[in-house]
Amino acid sequence: MKPHSNWEPLGWRGNVLAFFSGVILHLSLAPHNKWFLGMLAVTILASMLHGQRAKAGFYRSLCFGFGMYLAGTSWVYVSIHEFGNAPAPLAFVMTGLFVCFLALVFALPFYFYCKYVPPSRLSFIIGFPSVWILGEWLRSWLLTGFPWLYLGYGHLGTWLSGWAPILGVYGVGWMAIASGNCVKQFIYGAEQKMSRNRQLVFKWDTRDSLLLCSIVTIWLTGFLLKNIAWVKPGQSLHVAMVQPNIPLEMKWQPIYQSHIMDTLQELSQPAWQADLVIWPEAAVPLLFNDATAFLEEIEAQASASQSAFITGILYDDRVVGKYYNAIAGFGEAEKIYFKQRLVPFGEYVPFESQLRGLIEFFDLPNSIIHQGPKAQENLKVSGYTIAPYICYEIVYPDLVASKLRQAEVIVTISNDAWFGQSIGPLQHYQMAQMRALENGRYVIRATNTGLSGVISPQGLTVDQGQQFTRQTVFSEIQLMRGSTPFSLLSSKPVIALCFALLLVCTYLRKAQRSFLLG
Repeated sequence: MKPHSNWEPLGWRGNVLAFFSGVILHLSLAPHNKWFLGMLAVTILASMLHGQRAKAGFYRSLCFGFGMYLAGTSWVYVSIHEFGNAPAPLAFVMTGLFVCFLALVFALPFYFYCKYVPPSRLSFIIGFPSVWILGEWLRSWLLTGFPWLYLGYGHLGTWLSGWAPILGVYGVGWMAIASGNCVKQFIYGAEQKMSRNRQLVFKWDTRDSLLLCSIVTIWLTGFLLKNIAWVKPGQSLHVAMVQPNIPLEMKWQPIYQSHIMDTLQELSQPAWQADLVIWPEAAVPLLFNDATAFLEEIEAQASASQSAFITGILYDDRVVGKYYNAIAGFGEAEKIYFKQRLVPFGEYVPFESQLRGLIEFFDLPNSIIHQGPKAQENLKVSGYTIAPYICYEIVYPDLVASKLRQAEVIVTISNDAWFGQSIGPLQHYQMAQMRALENGRYVIRATNTGLSGVISPQGLTVDQGQQFTRQTVFSEIQLMRGSTPFSLLSSKPVIALCFALLLVCTYLRKAQRSFLLG
C-alpha cells in the first residue's frame, strides 16, 4: 500500500495550498520559532508530490518555494527600497524577481525527484527528506549560494538539536522531515485500516511498529546526544562587543567620520578591562591605509590594558588596486582576514558593466569589494586562536567548519543595518546559534545595530544586547578544546548519505511488494 498521493483533483487549488504551506514554513524559524509548523508544511509538500508527474511536481514545489521565500526573505525589499533608494514599485518588482529565482532553484530538485524516484513508502519516508536536504545543500553554493531558511534551524530548541554536532543543520533537517513523514504515514495507515474495517479500531501490525519505533528512535537519540560533551572547556575570557548603532546614511559621509570614531572610542573606554574587545563589520569609516593614525591610537590603548582588539575595516590594497572587507587584529591580537563569501549586489555587482549606474541600488558604496583568498590564517592572540567570519559567512555551515581548524572560539562581525527593522537580523542570529552548536564553540557576535551577543557551544544565548541601541555588551566565554564530528567532517557524510538513499529508492523498483515498500 502506498501513501495517499492523489492530490491531482485539487488542480490549481493544490498550488495555492503549496504556496501557503511555504508561507507556514517560515513560521518555524526565527523570530516565530514554531518548529512543528515547519514539519507540517514539509509533510504537506511531500504528500502533494508523492506519485505526481514531474511537471506537476515542479509547479507545486515552485509555488511552495515562492511562498517560503516571499514570507521568509521579505527583508530584501527593505534593503532595496530603504537603503538602495529604489522607488517602491521598482523595489517590489526586484524583490519579486529575486523570490522567483530562489523558488526556481528550490523547485528543480523536486522535478527530478518526481521524474526518477518511483513512489513508494520508502521513498516517502527517506527519499523525500534526502532530496529536500540535497536542495538545501545546492542552495548553499549555486551562484555563490543563498543558504537561508533551512528547516533544521527551527529545531535549536528541540531534542533534534542533539544531532547538530554530528550531522549539522542538514542532518537535523533530515531527521525532522523523516519523523514528520513517519507520523503522516502512521496516521494514513490507521485511517485506511479503519475505513476498510468500518470501525474506529485498527489492528496494530509490524509496519506500524516500525514507523513508531523510527519516530521514537530519531527523537530519543537526539535527546541522548544532547548530553554528550564533544569538546572540553579551557581558559575563561572576558569579552566586550561594541555596538555603535550608526545609521547607514551617515556611515560613509565624510562630515560624520569624526563623530563615528568618537562614538567608537567612547563606547570602548569601559571595554579595555576585557581580554578581548570587538568592533563590528567595517566599523571604522575610513579605508585601512587612511586610518593608520586612528588605528595606532586604538592599538596603544589596547596594548596598555593588555587587551586583544579586533575590528572590521575596508582594506585597500594600493599595490594591486583592490578592496577587501576585512577583520584585523591589534594589541594582543594579530593577523588580518579578508572576507571570502561576498553578498551579491551588496559587496559586488554581478554583470557590473550592465547594471552599475542603472539605479542607485547598484551603486552602493561598498559594492566594489574583492573576494579574499581561500587559504588564510585565523587570527592569533597570545595563547589562543580565533576563527573569524564576516557577516554573511556565518550562514555557510561547511565554510565555518572548514575554516575552524583548531581555533578555540568563533568571532563573527556584521552590519545588519541593511535589514532594517525586519526579521532578517533575527534569522541571521539564529544561524550563528546553529554554527556554535555544530562546532562546539562559543560564538562572539559584534554588529552595528544588533543583535550583538555571545552564544554558548550549546547554541544558547549567554548575553545579548538590544537592537538599535548604542551600547557595549559584556560577557564571559571559555576557550573550547577538541572537535565535534561535524567540525571534522562538515556536511560530506550527510550529503553522501542523501545521494545513497535516493539511489536505493530509485533502484529498488522490483522490491515494492515487500512489506517495507507496500
